[in-house]
Amino acid sequence: MAGAIRILALLVCSLLLAACSGTDDPPTYRYRLTVEVDTPEGLKIGSSVIEVTQRLVRPGSSPAHLAIERRVKGEAVAVDLPAGRTLFALLRSEDDADWASAVMQAAAPKIRGETFEEKFDNMLLIKGEKVLPPRWPPVAGGVRMSGYPMFVTFRNNADPTSVERVDPDNLAATFGEGVSLKRITVQITGDPVTTGIEKRLGWWSKTREAGGGLIPMIKNTKGRYEAAPGYDESLVDLGLSNFSTETYK
Repeated sequence: MAGAIRILALLVCSLLLAACSGTDDPPTYRYRLTVEVDTPEGLKIGSSVIEVTQRLVRPGSSPAHLAIERRVKGEAVAVDLPAGRTLFALLRSEDDADWASAVMQAAAPKIRGETFEEKFDNMLLIKGEKVLPPRWPPVAGGVRMSGYPMFVTFRNNADPTSVERVDPDNLAATFGEGVSLKRITVQITGDPVTTGIEKRLGWWSKTREAGGGLIPMIKNTKGRYEAAPGYDESLVDLGLSNFSTETYK
């Protein structure tokens, strides 16, 4: 039965993409990340197709030390909301910079008795849309990782330094009464990878040339860089690469 499931997964992969990874590696796949928001003007939806390339790494050629390497291609989801505001669901979560590369693995069915290598195509077994939870069940050590991407917006779309975090449980606090997150879904797809997010943000090129960071930095008395006064210190690591993997390509 396990062998039949594995064959089915690989066949699905071949239908989705013209070329999957070689037989020694798990498949390359694409998924659509969709964010739905209820507003007084009705349901607002944004989505983005993201591609994940997987490769098994064999340090020292030892089967006991296999690791998975994933590379992501794609961009954040943008949801246009009332009053000219935009909600962005980034390629990272609050606690994981590599969220976009691993979310489908976390959402995939778990098959008992699989080897390390076999589990990395289970996302191809997801049928239709899969609704993401706010947080995944605890893993080793009791750690609960975020099921949601990190959400941000810009108070002023013309000013990258006006970026601010958005609480998915309380969108109304940022966007006004009647605005709330309905659901976030993922779905395996063969559609082209989404591009063009830089066209939404007129300051994109200038910010990229300046290093890609959004929050202005200053040197403190110890010679270390920190957020300038009045800016959110927790956003100093946020940059254009969280919006698009193609920022510097």
